[in-house]
Amino acid sequence: MPKVTVAKCELYNELAIDMTEDEFRDLCFEFGLELDDVTVEKTASGKEEVFFKIEVAANRYDLLCIEGLTQALRVFMGKQRMPEYQLATPAEPLTMTVEVATSQIRPYVVCAVLRNLHFTENSYNSFIELQEKLHQNICRKRTLVAIGTHDLDTLSGPFLYTAKPPNDIKFRALNQSEEHTATELMSIYSADVRMKKYVPIILDSPVYPVIYDSKGVVLSMPPIINGEHSKITLSTKNVLIECTATDKHKAQIVLNTIIAAFSKYCENPFSTEIVKVVYSDHEETTPVFLQRTMKVDPTYVNSLIGIQISIEKMSELLEKMGIYSSIVDGKLDVKVPITRTDILHPCDVAEDVGIAYGYNNIEKILPKTLTVGKEQPLNLVSDLLRVEAGLAGYTEILTFVLHSFNYNYSLMRRPLDGLAVEISNPKAFEFQLPRTTLLPGVLRTIASNTKQQLPIKIFELSDIVVKDETMDVKARNQRNFSAGYCGHSSGMENIHGLLDILMKKINLKWKTDYRLVPSENPTFFPKRQAEIYVKDQKAGIFGMIHPEVLQNFGIGFPVSAIELNIQLIA
Repeated sequence: MPKVTVAKCELYNELAIDMTEDEFRDLCFEFGLELDDVTVEKTASGKEEVFFKIEVAANRYDLLCIEGLTQALRVFMGKQRMPEYQLATPAEPLTMTVEVATSQIRPYVVCAVLRNLHFTENSYNSFIELQEKLHQNICRKRTLVAIGTHDLDTLSGPFLYTAKPPNDIKFRALNQSEEHTATELMSIYSADVRMKKYVPIILDSPVYPVIYDSKGVVLSMPPIINGEHSKITLSTKNVLIECTATDKHKAQIVLNTIIAAFSKYCENPFSTEIVKVVYSDHEETTPVFLQRTMKVDPTYVNSLIGIQISIEKMSELLEKMGIYSSIVDGKLDVKVPITRTDILHPCDVAEDVGIAYGYNNIEKILPKTLTVGKEQPLNLVSDLLRVEAGLAGYTEILTFVLHSFNYNYSLMRRPLDGLAVEISNPKAFEFQLPRTTLLPGVLRTIASNTKQQLPIKIFELSDIVVKDETMDVKARNQRNFSAGYCGHSSGMENIHGLLDILMKKINLKWKTDYRLVPSENPTFFPKRQAEIYVKDQKAGIFGMIHPEVLQNFGIGFPVSAIELNIQLIA
């Protein structure tokens, strides 16, 4: 979950409160936040200051800066009403023309202007930090949306958004001392610790996106870097915000989030100037402040939360959450503000009613059912076997579910059996398929611990995945138990003894309920292995591991192992 770090004194000043840390922690909890940590840090002036680290929901983009956070809390505490955001339309609005070439790489752009803005050092830093948090969150590290903010007084409209070959783009990038071509900049940023993660987004494209003003000054080369010419400073008064994107809807959310947080600092608070965006086939103005409406049944809200309150009370509670509503034909006509992009369904409205009502105020009652929960039989047997294996001196391990074909088959001397579910586009060679056996994980763990004191006695009880045409997804999970014994001697009698202990504990009797049958599995040594049958169904195998398999895994001592299908004995 994202965390917002704010200075305690600044936060308390904005909220006009004087609370203890515990009281503020309770306030956060009531609002659905969490005060995660309290730290003391030195500021740039060398003075020690208390900072709160507040954890917010991942889809509450409006709370990612102190401006949005304090506004939401003030509304919740009844100290202000949710502001109404206005669009200003000048006689000749600024224009951003989008050329067709951008469709090859980042086809959309949305813009807005904040006029007569007054920055302080704190609000300026917050403005920069919000952009970075949005880049890491909804923007998906700039792959979906890239934000550019510019000092409008240093530029001349109209603006042009186009895409050109990298060698045709040359400008002085932010914090650079001289001009570079886009190709040179990509080389520079490939070695930059902070910037290199963004380079691959457009590196292999034949054209790079770029924004110019009417004099040919480069504003930015999204999603990599802005130009030095139009950078924002403390003295900036008029700010042009442009968000280029591959996802237009996300771009509008990002733009509205920035506007909602910082338009309060404008001479005309909560007012934003529009920009005309001209595409080859149509024109539009941005930002878009369309207020979504939603019909919500109060009966649904009461039943979902487990309370009984009037529709009028619901409307009051929603106002505490910054949501205005009216009552029409016995239902709530909810008006979703631009800051609440997390509200998508009536259940989201019900959640806000529950938060405002106070979850601690909901009466606790017994559910009106006759069912009693209990542990699944498979999990019950699994836990029992874990305890018994531990009492027998075996240590439980937990290995990766994903293997390579090499580990699952070749190194185990197993032929391809068609049971493996292959991953079509694995991120790494090591993770090509979900395991069909637990034994490779056991052997890899032994191989990594052969310098430890012998014997090594380990086990794993977990799921494997095998193909199954009878299932709707054509595959199923299967709970298996596997154990390995590595010592100076084979230890096969130890594995056999472990098998007998486990069977006894789940009331399976030798010969009556389970029996052993000679086998010829290539993973195990010939004549030193046996298949385990439970009520005439093959349930597993145990024996000495074949020397070639031990050599493949780099194990220099004999190993005996067992693998058992728990679902056949649960």
